[in-house]
Amino acid sequence: MIITIHQPAYLPWLGLLHKIALSDIYVFLDNVQFGKNSFTNRNKIKINKEAVWLTIPILLKNHLKKRIKEIEIDNFMDWRKKHWKSILLNYKKAPYFDKYSDFFEDIYKREWNFIADLDEYMLKWFLKELGVKTKFVRASEMDCKGSKSNLILNICEQLKADLYVSGAFGADYMKKEKFNEQGIKVYFQDYKHPVYPQADHNFLSYLGIIDLMFNCGDKSLEILMNNNITKQDLIKKFKL
Repeated sequence: MIITIHQPAYLPWLGLLHKIALSDIYVFLDNVQFGKNSFTNRNKIKINKEAVWLTIPILLKNHLKKRIKEIEIDNFMDWRKKHWKSILLNYKKAPYFDKYSDFFEDIYKREWNFIADLDEYMLKWFLKELGVKTKFVRASEMDCKGSKSNLILNICEQLKADLYVSGAFGADYMKKEKFNEQGIKVYFQDYKHPVYPQADHNFLSYLGIIDLMFNCGDKSLEILMNNNITKQDLIKKFKL
């Protein structure tokens, strides 16, 4: 069983989708503290040849005492109109905008109260459109104990993981020897960002997944996996 775990992300970048595509189960880590200026409520899109943040305003009162699943969106600010207008104006001429635009127009017409709910809804749609069938599990619905590396290990043990796919920065805090003691192997992702066609031919990397999808449509999964390790590669490498 291959497991990956990651906090909720708004308009996630390609590397997160790659991690999920490698795995049998993705755990949506919504039971940890919200990090201000994290990707949970913001990401970048391309505006006038520059990478520009789209940020969902958050009600920060007592946020240090709350888990991500409890973090509320500040709907006193008209962020939905701003985000949809930014996406519409900057991607309406992209080759596959019409294919996906109805979903986003609908998203930004709805009122969302909790950032985790919005992130989950959008991520499940992205995975469906990309053709990624990885099982989705919310950490808050599990009986998870501990913090940081111990929390990750606890989740992996509960899900009977053989291999844990970590982001590259996991090496900074993970206690790999504890995973090995429990018979769980660890792979640290080394994602190589692809270059793909963008409307103005001035390529920018590390944008939200919508940039790739609006520009490349049905080829998006193939492109984000290009020159990167696959699930079959992991199975062979770790003899699963």
